[in-house]
Amino acid sequence: MISHRDRNAQRISALDERAEALHLKHGMGIADARAMHPSIDVVEADPEADRRLLEGLADWCDRYTPLVALDGADGLYLDVTGCTHLFGGERAMLDDILARFFQQGFDVRAGLAATPGAAWAAARFCGDRIVVSGEEEALLAPLPLAALRIEPDIRTSLESVGLRTAGAVMAAPRAPLARRFGSTLLLRLDQALGRLDEAVSPRLPVAPLSVERHLAEPVVLTAEIERLVEMLAVTLKVDLERRGEGARMLALLLFRVDGAVSRIAVGTSRPLREPKLIQRLFHERLAALEQDIDAGYGFDLVRLSVLAAAAFDMQQADLTGEAQDDGADIALFADRIRARLGDNAVLKAIAVESHLPERAVATIPFSEAPQRTTPPKRPDRKDAPPTTTFPPERPIRLFRSPEPIEVPATEMPEGPPMNFRWRRALYRVARAEGPERIAPEWWRQGEEDAPTRDYFRIEDAEGRRYWLYRQGLYGAGQPSPRWFMHGVFA
Repeated sequence: MISHRDRNAQRISALDERAEALHLKHGMGIADARAMHPSIDVVEADPEADRRLLEGLADWCDRYTPLVALDGADGLYLDVTGCTHLFGGERAMLDDILARFFQQGFDVRAGLAATPGAAWAAARFCGDRIVVSGEEEALLAPLPLAALRIEPDIRTSLESVGLRTAGAVMAAPRAPLARRFGSTLLLRLDQALGRLDEAVSPRLPVAPLSVERHLAEPVVLTAEIERLVEMLAVTLKVDLERRGEGARMLALLLFRVDGAVSRIAVGTSRPLREPKLIQRLFHERLAALEQDIDAGYGFDLVRLSVLAAAAFDMQQADLTGEAQDDGADIALFADRIRARLGDNAVLKAIAVESHLPERAVATIPFSEAPQRTTPPKRPDRKDAPPTTTFPPERPIRLFRSPEPIEVPATEMPEGPPMNFRWRRALYRVARAEGPERIAPEWWRQGEEDAPTRDYFRIEDAEGRRYWLYRQGLYGAGQPSPRWFMHGVFA
């Protein structure tokens, strides 16, 4: 027997058949129950653990249909439309569900009907029953008001006027019922009878494409799982080619014989449908999760799903018959690293609209970076503009934060330094280019009065090249400019 705290009293929240045989009821106080039967066992309720268990059972029920929804704290909805023939019919499917739950140690009740409301009532008040379409009214008529899924206060009000069964409510005039008891009563009634549609929202998004393999003998070894992944990917490739798409997100579901489910997902930088490449990605992911995946007594169902897809661009082949795609190998390499180490293991630099060097480039996950599928167009000489503007030269290594340097003297106030001290070492300037003036971004809040920067490309006496700048300008009444090292060239 399970108890929960209701205000200042401990009450029964759940009880088994033996407790019911002792005439104990749901909602009874624990003190009263112990007075009647001092030897009863009482366990404190753990709603969070119950929620995790119910979600685990919902994952396991994905083996029957991807449309699984939670029903309160102790129930599940399974939309099996179009799925029953895969298990030999409605009765065979329902028997298989009940048998598998029983083998896992659960005492469950199930009902199958054309409407969620009728299935809910059949499961909770009739046990193992299949309701043929059109017989919903005959099912509900002898059942108590609770079978209509209405609030307790509405049930109390209905019972006070002599309406104690669902059949009595269906026989009463609708208009007085709506005026006195509200529209919720008629809504629940019409949903159960199929007069109004009732949507069941699945707890997980439904994959647009899925392939699966039921196994006569459960598999345990990782190598066997990888072999099944490649076999499923071959079948999946046919559907992807028919749709003209490639997978961007794939999920591997491993259903264990005792009810546990393992979900393994991998992402791709580009649309992918080659089975061997898909197998490689899951090889890396399975290797990273080897310690976390418990095969137990083995997996008897393996499913490969496409969670996200995108248009697949075919590459032009050359005379040798091979497609030219310089970025494909890099994308595959990045995907394999991400599958093993995580999405943030590989980052890509992208240009940002800012003329300040430290803001002109940002790093984002490789999968989120825009991918070029065709080489950039090179304009002919006839189409080229009369004057060509080359971007300013930038150092190979740009420091995350500019480092201050000491500049003793300059040839002229606006010119480059003659020597400078950086990291306690003195460098003598042999050659210099500049300045390249970069003004602050005045449109950003708080930078209206930021000092101007004058950048110089410096080469010292030993041939090393640096990129440094002077912050601020020389002038009467202005603070002395400061010098910073921002990067180094090759």
